[in-house]
Amino acid sequence: MPLPAVSTGPHVAVVGGGVAGLVAALDVLDAVPSATVTVLEGSDRVGGTLRREDVGGHAVDVGAESLLAVRPEAVALVERLGAGDLLTSPDTTSASIWSRGALHPLPRATLMGVPTDPDGARGVLTDDEVERVRDEQPWPTGVLEDDVSVGEYVATRLGGAVVDRLVEPLLGGVYAGHAARLSLRATMPTLWDRATRGQSLLTPAGAATAAPGRPPFAGLTGGVGRLPDLLAAALAGRGAVLRTRSVVRLLERTADGWRLVIGSAASPDVLVADAVVLAVPPAPAARLLAAHAPAAAEVLADVETASTAVVTLAVPRAELEDVGGSGFLVPPVEGRAIKAATFSFRKWGWTGALDPDVVHLRASLGRAREEAVLQREDADLVALAVADVCAALRRTPFRVVDAHVQRWGGGLPQYAVGHVDAVATVKADVERVPGLEVAGATYDGVGVPAVIGSAARAAAATTQFLSTLAPRPGDQPA
Repeated sequence: MPLPAVSTGPHVAVVGGGVAGLVAALDVLDAVPSATVTVLEGSDRVGGTLRREDVGGHAVDVGAESLLAVRPEAVALVERLGAGDLLTSPDTTSASIWSRGALHPLPRATLMGVPTDPDGARGVLTDDEVERVRDEQPWPTGVLEDDVSVGEYVATRLGGAVVDRLVEPLLGGVYAGHAARLSLRATMPTLWDRATRGQSLLTPAGAATAAPGRPPFAGLTGGVGRLPDLLAAALAGRGAVLRTRSVVRLLERTADGWRLVIGSAASPDVLVADAVVLAVPPAPAARLLAAHAPAAAEVLADVETASTAVVTLAVPRAELEDVGGSGFLVPPVEGRAIKAATFSFRKWGWTGALDPDVVHLRASLGRAREEAVLQREDADLVALAVADVCAALRRTPFRVVDAHVQRWGGGLPQYAVGHVDAVATVKADVERVPGLEVAGATYDGVGVPAVIGSAARAAAATTQFLSTLAPRPGDQPA
């Protein structure tokens, strides 16, 4: 039977309790304080891929651990939540690439791995490969008109080694995907712009900067995984209802709104709402949209996702005291199990200060269509992570005080060739349905700031829709 209404104001149901859903809920309540907002999350906690867990007696990030500060949304959100004092900057961003059996400094003058100074890539690339980069070739048709894969375009112009040794590890870190399948237009808009103008890829892009005095990346003291808690507290303070273990099984249109069926067929709950924001991965979004925006559902059903895992290790400080830098990336061509390692105790001052005897580091595994490694037991993933990190550092395996394996199933949508046009189709089809919006990492970027921006747009559209509804007795003006 329908759940009882808790207010006479409009009711908005947000499906999905990741960052997108939580931010959309908060934005709606800020704009329409009289609204009731219910967030429905299928798992046992909100936050999506932002999460902290206890490793070696200390809470550390086991999901995303940094925020891109060159986009303002994430930093602005933290400050808006009254937690600006938690913002912190990396102690070091000096990363390396593990290539041909050695660690080489990541060239600084690159754009997602594409070097603007060929000589700066020497070491990661051989002398012959550097010369191939310098001998930049035109695209066969001169100006690019249709979307292509990053791998095809960059290899044609600068050589395959740039893709294999530089672009792949960067893309793997952000998208957990492969250059041969990822869209140039969607994942490298700056290069796409140059390609459509017939310009050189070696032109310096200019330094991307955050707010004055702030580095390009930011974190939170105590972990980025604190952000969902901050959002949940803000929502609770505004009267929002957050329900976990609440999978929305069916979304139905009614004469004056929406009916959401939650839970099992045997004992379902029913929630009635005026508007709905779908902030879930592409597969469940496609399922819920099928009856209302079939073109959008068809597109979303075809969006591939990648599964990954993060192995977090607590290790005796004495064994890694001499290690410097923030970590290293691993090109797929190296054939290693891990795709990156982060020396969290060096990168983040708060992490390094957690324990006088133990330090924390992490390794990530998993790329699209390469889930076989993730089918291993947790203990095997820990052993793989230790073996690869120690091989890169050229030392015998260190002792593990504690370890945690966090698996992210289908956590990263793949921005395949044609993704921008596909998203435009989704948005146009959903826009035809009053009171229905979509948000999340599938649409305009996978990073936290991009997801926040997506949520803000969905909330603004929802707020606009609510303003068209006839007022009810007891409604208060926003």
